[in-house]
Amino acid sequence: MVQPVSGQSKLHNHNQGLYVRVKMQHDIPNGRGETASNRGENGPWNPPERMADARPAELDSEQERLPDGGYGWVIVASCFTLNCFTWGVTSSYGVYLSHYLSSELFPGATSMDYGLIGGFNFAFAMIFAPLATYTAHRFGKRGAMLAGAVVQSAGLISASFASEVRHLYVTQGALVGAGIGLVFVPSLPVLSQWFSEKRSVANGISSAGSGVGGVVFSWGTGAMIRSLGLSWALRATGLATLVANAAATLLIRDQRRQARPNKLVLDVQLLRKYEVSLLLLWAFVSMFGYITLLFSLADFSRSIGLSSAQATDVTGVLNLGTAVGRPLIGIASDRFRRIDTAGMLTLLCGIICFAMWLPATTFASTVAFAFICGAILGVFWMGRYVRK
Repeated sequence: MVQPVSGQSKLHNHNQGLYVRVKMQHDIPNGRGETASNRGENGPWNPPERMADARPAELDSEQERLPDGGYGWVIVASCFTLNCFTWGVTSSYGVYLSHYLSSELFPGATSMDYGLIGGFNFAFAMIFAPLATYTAHRFGKRGAMLAGAVVQSAGLISASFASEVRHLYVTQGALVGAGIGLVFVPSLPVLSQWFSEKRSVANGISSAGSGVGGVVFSWGTGAMIRSLGLSWALRATGLATLVANAAATLLIRDQRRQARPNKLVLDVQLLRKYEVSLLLLWAFVSMFGYITLLFSLADFSRSIGLSSAQATDVTGVLNLGTAVGRPLIGIASDRFRRIDTAGMLTLLCGIICFAMWLPATTFASTVAFAFICGAILGVFWMGRYVRK
């Protein structure tokens, strides 16, 4: 006897048939024999909830698929150049400081004024970090970095026309620092998109650019000031930074399309965590000593009777030590515990200052201190170069 079919049963059979037909269409293989199901595409049997559960594994496999070479080495060279013509220029400020203090170019200016001008480079670079991040997300990395290259160059060239010390605050201080922030901050995440196994090596090479730039600009700036004068030294440096930073920026590209999450540029809630407070305290103390040593060593050399050329040599050797030491610190931090490495090197740097800097009275002893301390100076910067 045939049983009557209810309306609910008809609906169930209709839905079941629809499911079968859709699944058959979904499982039609492509030219490589792949179906939508085994490709992991979204569908009724691969719902969003299931796809969400699979994302951590996909992210892990994505890390394994990073090129670890190829065009990535062009990115390394570009980041090396950017570090060279941003932080490398800033690292040579000790040469300008020594020249300002030994000549009365700006009546009424004090040593505190000149010290603050150099400090503005670091301060404004960090102050502009949130703006640089927003600008990069809004207009793209290249737009933000090219704008930074123009601002940094404009600051250096404008400083060559300064007639009062307050002009230097705005130009060689604030503008140069803001430009460095706009160039440097958007470039930070690029290398991690291209390297996985060789990431520490790539980042070590890139970070050495600041030391190499410091060497080149320390000796180059000293020579230009003696032969061309202060104004043309600033103009030549400004033009060189514009060309180099613009060229390196044009070679920068993301290895994959970056997501743009809807997050705060600055999450103040993080400041309530004691781990973050400890990190910021260490960063403040470390950077305070870093800037003090970087900018005052040339003037210290003059105070113990060394010539202007010898003071320039001391600054150059300090940056040479940085160029040699930073890649090694990056590799050591990747091999050993990061916190232990950073803590030991910070302590060692402080001990060397007491053991070698305070008793230094000759050119040889000052150069030895500059190289050794330069190799471990600014270990804070290497925290971003090690793999998590």
